[in-house]
Amino acid sequence: MNVEYINPFIEASQVVLKQIAGIDAKLGSIFVKTSPYASDNILIIVGLTGNIKGQAVFAMNKSVALDIASSMMGGMEVNELDEISKSAISELTNMILGNAATILYNNGVGIDITPPSFLMGNNMQISTNKMNTICVPLLLGDNKQLQIDISVVK
Repeated sequence: MNVEYINPFIEASQVVLKQIAGIDAKLGSIFVKTSPYASDNILIIVGLTGNIKGQAVFAMNKSVALDIASSMMGGMEVNELDEISKSAISELTNMILGNAATILYNNGVGIDITPPSFLMGNNMQISTNKMNTICVPLLLGDNKQLQIDISVVK
């Protein structure tokens, strides 16, 4: 996968997390995932169409999701993933992908994104048949991490 396609996702994620949630996300070591792969128990999936076809999967554990939702709500304590906090996290991913799409467009790569799908469960496994998956780990401090798995059609 072309690194020019990955960098906009990294840039958009770091900028939006800082602006919307006040979170400084540091880039971890990027790596390739082999399908199928196990994932955290919270997933937000956004489809990609246009010059890049595939999906972006935002994976985190419940603790990270609660922290992000709390930060987005001005520091209000969030103890459960109710509809408001799920909506907030989904909207955050929507903003990240919207920003990434704008950066890609400005670089001559047009994409569209689908509305985010929020999934929550145990022992989730993702299969990205016929797609390469690059994992972009974002380190959020205190051993907390948000992974963005970018899968595009080969």
